[in-house]
Amino acid sequence: MDTLLKKKAPAFTLADQDGKKHSLADYAGKYLVLYFYPKDMTSGCTIEAQLFNEKLSEFKKLGVVICGVSPDSVVSHKKFCDKESLDFPLLSDEGHKICDAYGVWKEKSMYGKKYVGVERSTFVIGPKGIVVLEYRKVSPADHIETVLSDITNLTSK
Repeated sequence: MDTLLKKKAPAFTLADQDGKKHSLADYAGKYLVLYFYPKDMTSGCTIEAQLFNEKLSEFKKLGVVICGVSPDSVVSHKKFCDKESLDFPLLSDEGHKICDAYGVWKEKSMYGKKYVGVERSTFVIGPKGIVVLEYRKVSPADHIETVLSDITNLTSK
């Protein structure tokens, strides 16, 4: 699955760091930023989470909800949220079923060794459940500003 842009977002129901269930249907009528990241408490994932957290009030002013998704456990997400004082849900996809549905569970390579994991990606899902923006292989330090700018343009039309 190379692109989901302008297609119905795959449905999901996942638990957050507090064990609360979140479903795509819960966000009907709102914009949802669903960002997929490889692993809690790693340098790139920490930077990305911190930057989303810093911009959270700006996203909220636009009526946008942020949710992070990784294959880490609810317990791991809880530790990560507590350590970084994150104010948005991190959803646990331990079986990587949702990562598969969004096409972000990929073969990767590090230091010549191949493995399977999450390709850092962000999807903006519109109020009607359609993927309106899609970002693949993103840089954790740079893409939050781009997402915020693109959503600002989208919601001001």
